[in-house]
Amino acid sequence: MSAAGDAAAKRRTAVLISGRGSNMVALIEAAKAPSFPAEIVRVVSNDPSAQGLQRAEASSIRTAVVDHKQFGKDREAFERALQSELESNATDLVCLAGFMRLLTPWFVTRWTNRLINIHPALLPDLKGLHTHARALEEGRKWHGATVHFVVPEMDAGPIIRQARVPVLPDDTEDKLGARVLEVEHRIYPEALRLVAEGRVQVVGNVCLVDGKPAETFA
Repeated sequence: MSAAGDAAAKRRTAVLISGRGSNMVALIEAAKAPSFPAEIVRVVSNDPSAQGLQRAEASSIRTAVVDHKQFGKDREAFERALQSELESNATDLVCLAGFMRLLTPWFVTRWTNRLINIHPALLPDLKGLHTHARALEEGRKWHGATVHFVVPEMDAGPIIRQARVPVLPDDTEDKLGARVLEVEHRIYPEALRLVAEGRVQVVGNVCLVDGKPAETFA
């Protein structure tokens, strides 16, 4: 296949961020490989001061801002503007990478099995925030990260990929979080590759990867 054909076959992917965008950078770096099946076509932030916007631009990725504050408490109006931005770029897949807005069913259902998130815990355990501190407080022996499809219920979608790290005796929240972040940067590109290659099928609330249930650790 020609280079033009390879580019045409890539799934057009947008990344949504609210902060520094370290997982966004991992996705951008992975997508630079000619064989990677997804192309990062746009990075969108709800916060105009997000550091990740500059990091994306440094990699020649086009950026946009849809500032949620301009919409007050009207979440659907914000999401309609976000949807318009994504549609204008013919987006196939959306990756959330530190996007700190809860999305309503109005938005989520328009991206069923095409909206991907990464969570710093082994779902379905430790949903929500402050997962590293909670893992330490609960005396867990293992912690990790999960890439999953987004559904209207928070952190409850089908799991695409997980990886775990041991919780060490001298761990602090920062030490544990740093090790989890390392695996996040590995498994998010892996999961995006699987989805973009069409190797993930959702049956009920379970992901089948190459016809077999995705490996989980929780």
